[in-house]
Amino acid sequence: MSHVKPLGHRVIIKRSESRKSTGGILLPDSSQEKPKIGDVIAVGPGEYNKQGVFEKPELKVGDRVLFSSYGGCEINSEQDLIVLHERDVLAVLER
Repeated sequence: MSHVKPLGHRVIIKRSESRKSTGGILLPDSSQEKPKIGDVIAVGPGEYNKQGVFEKPELKVGDRVLFSSYGGCEINSEQDLIVLHERDVLAVLER
């Protein structure tokens, strides 16, 4: 996959790995819910608001985040990358 650069207030997130069941039950991938936690790997430059003031993004590369399951666009299923608008990120998680 070629390099992807997010625009505006968008970020690219690499989803965290799914956790395995502690009970030893194996579920097919299609029945497992994808994790809503990931690491920011790219951040857009920001954008101008309605008043004409340039706003920089709050997130930075390396942030571990919790994001909405309904936002975003999956761009690479092998690497589990997703493009989200910064407003779809719910929280930054401390490591």
